[in-house]
Amino acid sequence: MTKNPRLDLTKKLKNSSRFSSGSLITVLGLLISGPFAVGVHASPSNAKPNILLILADDLSWFDLGCYGSEDVRTPNIDQLAREGMTFTHAYTATAMCSPTRQQLYTGLFPARSGAMANHSSVKQGTRSMAHHLSELGYEVSLSGKEHFGPPESFPFERKEGLSIPSGPEPFCLVHASKKPHDGWPDARGYDPSALTVPPYLVDNLETRRSLSRYFTEITELDEEVKTLLSDLQAKGKAGNTVVIFTSEQGSAFYGGKWTCYDRGLKTAFIVRWPGQIKPGSRSDAMIQYVDLLPTLVEIAGGIPTQANTGRTGAPGGGNGFDGASFLGVLRGERKEHNSHVYGVHTMQGAWIGGPYPIRSIRDKRYKYIWNPMHERTFVNFNNVGNRLDCWQSWLRDAKTHPSAAAIVRRWVKRPEIEFYDTEKDPFELKNLANDPKYAKHIKQLKGKLESWMKQQGDLGIETELSNPKSRKEALWQPRLRKYYKANRESYDRILKGMEER
Repeated sequence: MTKNPRLDLTKKLKNSSRFSSGSLITVLGLLISGPFAVGVHASPSNAKPNILLILADDLSWFDLGCYGSEDVRTPNIDQLAREGMTFTHAYTATAMCSPTRQQLYTGLFPARSGAMANHSSVKQGTRSMAHHLSELGYEVSLSGKEHFGPPESFPFERKEGLSIPSGPEPFCLVHASKKPHDGWPDARGYDPSALTVPPYLVDNLETRRSLSRYFTEITELDEEVKTLLSDLQAKGKAGNTVVIFTSEQGSAFYGGKWTCYDRGLKTAFIVRWPGQIKPGSRSDAMIQYVDLLPTLVEIAGGIPTQANTGRTGAPGGGNGFDGASFLGVLRGERKEHNSHVYGVHTMQGAWIGGPYPIRSIRDKRYKYIWNPMHERTFVNFNNVGNRLDCWQSWLRDAKTHPSAAAIVRRWVKRPEIEFYDTEKDPFELKNLANDPKYAKHIKQLKGKLESWMKQQGDLGIETELSNPKSRKEALWQPRLRKYYKANRESYDRILKGMEER
């Protein structure tokens, strides 16, 4: 086992969430300029602003310099943060690619939209960003990854390459990068031995090598951001463009995506809007991905509360959004938004290991997680075969190192109820569910989660088991079917071994 050579990452994460708008980072943000900072001034025009939304793919929020990482080089994203507002409490409700993107584009939570499983689609008739913003006069286009459906619910104009539209304004361009999704390149410029390994991962050479490859692709993503923002500046559009960068769900490392831990659901979220947002500011307002589209509708001159999403069952009745605009937060008119945020996970759409529903709720400090089928062993792509290089090395080390064995067990075997103090325990490693001191708070969060599930039409286990089509569709995918068959023996061995420990 390799000794961690850096400062304690948990302490850094605690500190990184406590900057205020008057902190040192704000001062530095006003003094330091970068390659695309010069000349970014508010447009004097009263025209509707353009919108540039940059979406990463499986990027943990804490793996960016502006969120406290001392390992990953992200100078362009960091510069964007210095020029805009950085959110320290932004969340997706699902730590899987397809459901995350579809809630971002529709303003609807997964159970209500129908896009709950990975590789799933929203229900027929659901309307998205492409509808709402085009009706407000925007040219709406998307480059990069799609991973949504059906096509009529997402009628984006397709755009190729890394460039800003030269045509009519206002425009809304979504650049959905495919980085840093796993399948990482060879490491370049990152020394595995010098990296900080977070405490939920087994610290060995294989893990460090995987981290160095993952960090390499994050730096490649940062270059994409540079290219887009440089082109925006060169075309004279930076002063009248709202730029949003967000990291999607957490990375493919264990305990990130496919979970309801903050390592999966919490997301980086940065907004720059010259003349409207104070440079270098930070907000701890709690926002979710379903809040973005209502915010963009309001920025574009629409009335979010009157929007027709194509789906009934809105929180206040009718066909409205599940989310609400946080434009007032961006403009500094208020500091708070949501009091609670929610999380869901389903193994529908990726049925390696069978059903395993997870639901969660959190406030600013405490997180409640419900694992209704906790008696099962949690299995997905990461711990079947060798999709990530380090899993087999973890099993090897677990035979001789108690700390490695504890990490492996924590991944595959979970209690029904988990409860964490995320202020003291940001990696959610100490379960407080059985501590009587928190019984009242646990009861309160449990009640709010159950009310939200009822409003969304989410029946928990019944919802998990009621969609055999998702399983069939997943197994139809040639790559998944081949992968499952090739690793079935390894899958069975892992299940047996974990159940014996």
